[in-house]
Amino acid sequence: MTEETLSNLLREDRRFEPPAEIAESANLKADAYERAAADREGFWAEQAERLDWSQKWERVLDWDDPPFAKWFVGGTLNASYNCVDRHVEAGRGDKVALHWVGEPVEDRRDITYAQLKDDVSRAANALTELGVQTGDRVAIYLPMIPEAVVAMLACARIGAPHTVVFGGFSADALASRLVDCEAKVVITSDGGYRRGSASALKPAVDEARAKTAEQGHTVEKVLVVRRTGQDVTWDDAVDVWWHDVVDSASADHTPQAFDSEHPLYVMYTSGTTGKPKGILHTTGGYLTGASYTHWAVFDLKADTDVYWCSADIGWVTGHSYMVYGPLANGATQVMYEGTPDSPERGRWWKIIQDYGVTIFYTAPTAIRSFMKQGREIPDKFDMSSLRILGSVGEPINPEAYVWYRHVIGGDRTPVVDTWWQTETGSIMISPLPGVTHGKPGSAMTAIPGVSAEVVNEEGNAVPNGSGGYLVLTEPWPAMLRTIWGDDDRFRDTYWSRFRSQGFYFAGDGAKKDEDGDIWVLGRVDDVMNVSGHRLSTTEIESALVSHPKVAEAAVVGAKDEDTGQAVCAFVILRDEAGDGGDDIVAELRQHVRKEIGPIATPRQIMIVPELPKTRSGKIMRRLLRDVAEHREVGDVTTLADSTVMDLIKDKESAGKGED
Repeated sequence: MTEETLSNLLREDRRFEPPAEIAESANLKADAYERAAADREGFWAEQAERLDWSQKWERVLDWDDPPFAKWFVGGTLNASYNCVDRHVEAGRGDKVALHWVGEPVEDRRDITYAQLKDDVSRAANALTELGVQTGDRVAIYLPMIPEAVVAMLACARIGAPHTVVFGGFSADALASRLVDCEAKVVITSDGGYRRGSASALKPAVDEARAKTAEQGHTVEKVLVVRRTGQDVTWDDAVDVWWHDVVDSASADHTPQAFDSEHPLYVMYTSGTTGKPKGILHTTGGYLTGASYTHWAVFDLKADTDVYWCSADIGWVTGHSYMVYGPLANGATQVMYEGTPDSPERGRWWKIIQDYGVTIFYTAPTAIRSFMKQGREIPDKFDMSSLRILGSVGEPINPEAYVWYRHVIGGDRTPVVDTWWQTETGSIMISPLPGVTHGKPGSAMTAIPGVSAEVVNEEGNAVPNGSGGYLVLTEPWPAMLRTIWGDDDRFRDTYWSRFRSQGFYFAGDGAKKDEDGDIWVLGRVDDVMNVSGHRLSTTEIESALVSHPKVAEAAVVGAKDEDTGQAVCAFVILRDEAGDGGDDIVAELRQHVRKEIGPIATPRQIMIVPELPKTRSGKIMRRLLRDVAEHREVGDVTTLADSTVMDLIKDKESAGKGED
């Protein structure tokens, strides 16, 4: 092992064959890998043909000026038309596009493709009346209500790039995004429902608008959906009710065809400098990638499947796999407004039972929280309709994978463990459910059409059984085109590390196992250097979660005089484990030693009631490093629950879990 590459320690020998009935009728079969490798551009052209184009492209890929790609050059299309109109024109207008479920149990709406087309057309006409023109940016700050989907598609329809800001973000976070992309209009609501109560949104928009004005930018109009009926502050010169201007607008609207490279949306993701990065996705390549991967990775049968992605539209997963991918494919899907445990802890499983959901896509964070509660809750519901499960957002621990497949999927369902990013636009690495053996914890190999590799510091592919850096070696249609307004930052962030090879560096570490399958090990920033060995936090967390008493774990490296860094673990126990007993820390240290080896044995394990997570479920290890190194805890404003750090600090001062 060298200091340059990640150590490859954890082993996993369990395998799950593709079910025969899925393998037999799979949308993509094993030959797709060879076809794509033999003629990559031809393969992507074939996927682009799944869309309706107003004008056919002249050139599949222009990579003359890397890293700036152009896909389907000369082609024109409209994303909104591809997501709604074409299905209605094909006679499928009565098909349900969205089964919308509000958090209050009485709130339900079924929206057909014909109704969605009319709603989107009205919204497009209303936005035009409000002065929005092609190229203007529109910010969307909404809860998970149908109007959020309508707003996105209405923007796409008139060629106004949207930037969706997660409804849990603060006024400051919203303001920084409004200023960066110079948004002309904001679409919001009075509020939404979260954990049984109405949570306000409009006040944050008012505050953000004031902040943007201080910075010299004017938001011209705020379009407000009435969702909760809360009182809101109103400015007649700026604020407009959705029901006043959208509901009364004409349902006749002809979508305009835009160039394949016309900007579709800007999605902000956090940057190391503190300034958010506006990731730009364009129309033709992005829609090709989202629709192809949704159809291929989930083996979508649009006539019979009921699909549900639990992500919020404020994240890229909601864009690609709740809006553009499923709707371009004519799918019927569930959209849920609230939290998994309101008004009861089995709310998600009841929705799956009620709607006969067949494909379910969620995050490991959610899966581990259900593991913590135990299987008694999901066991009360009939989820036999499920045929495919998906995981997204971070590497899934092998034990969480097996629990998900066994308890939720009844040991029938393949689990597609997907790796991709805001920047990639669509899934890059994943099993194919009708082709690939399931291997708990491994995203397996790049999907047909995508080229991924694990390389060392010099950019050379590492042998099987070794770790390194995850790179994408060839351009792909849904790739980000740049960082909004900052081409230099785009080059520096993603293309500078392996500039001579022309590789896109994802920022993640990975390993190849003995079969050559890829295991994503998380951000290279989260790698620890223990006695010259670069260890992945993900592997040690997975070892801890494999213990029957553990539901979730977070691992960080803390300074150590002897080893450079030492492993410090924060562990949440399963409900049935109680406090774990007096010997739980020693038991867990020994368990990690057995699973991985002495080098990975935690110096310290702290049993905690919760972990610091952002509203998207990502663990903020930076704050845990502060605790482990006895520093003042840093900024906690982006946490879903800022009191979590107080609970952890209280535990630490009480000495629970010290070595």
